[in-house]
Amino acid sequence: MFLMRIGPAGREKPIVRVDENTYVDVSDVVVDFNEEFFRQNRLPELARLVADRTAAGAIAAFAGERIGSPIARPHQILCIGLNYSDHAAETGQAVPAEPILFTKSPNTLVGPYDDVRIPRGSTKPDWEVELGIVIGQRTSYLDSVEDAANAIAGYVLVNDVSERAFQMERGGQWAKGKSAETFNPCGPWLATADEIHDVKNLDMWLDINGIRRQTGSTSTMIFDPHFIVHHLSQFMVLEPGDLINTGTPPGVGMGFTPPVWLQPNDVMELGISQLGQQRQQVIGAR
Repeated sequence: MFLMRIGPAGREKPIVRVDENTYVDVSDVVVDFNEEFFRQNRLPELARLVADRTAAGAIAAFAGERIGSPIARPHQILCIGLNYSDHAAETGQAVPAEPILFTKSPNTLVGPYDDVRIPRGSTKPDWEVELGIVIGQRTSYLDSVEDAANAIAGYVLVNDVSERAFQMERGGQWAKGKSAETFNPCGPWLATADEIHDVKNLDMWLDINGIRRQTGSTSTMIFDPHFIVHHLSQFMVLEPGDLINTGTPPGVGMGFTPPVWLQPNDVMELGISQLGQQRQQVIGAR
């Protein structure tokens, strides 16, 4: 299934995408795609409902509605840094021996076509196309990497927007450069894990103002999604609906000589195969 949420910010309703033109409205039986939905393991029930409604012709056409993040605000957004060896090289940093972990504020989450706002005092805003993992059940101390598959509800496209001066020059605390408002566009849909046959072989790309800046594949990840979920479960409890951003391929702004930073009115377009595309316009600080 492909879970989506449409409608005004803060009032989105849950739907399931049928194809690029149509969807099934499930808001009469699902409050939201939130922590409680995943905790109750309602995906199998939802799949049956959608199959029945689709067979009965109970589908609607998209009509220009705003598309929100496919998940409601998560308990936490966890991020893995330097998870592509060629990206580590472009930043001049060593390939990590184990996943580098940092966090983003959960209120950074916005829809895939919402504006991205440059924060006050920003001088080095940057982009990062990434694969996101959505956790499907409360998870801790997994026994094996293989067990991680059962903990994953699905995958999403995310843009891990960053402010490099805040991240690198303000005490080396990455969360400062990652947690400004609008800094985590997500969606347009969550593809349940069964829809992604090979998560280790998904093409990734990102354009700025129509110029290709990032081209990559999840095949070059240092730590794959199952490894990441198993690893994190040894240090913390992962809650249903939590989002994990898994790192970016090369081509970020800080990797160019000289660096290229986002400016007001820039347009970011990005995508991952099977997970759709995003488009954001950059706007200035409040």
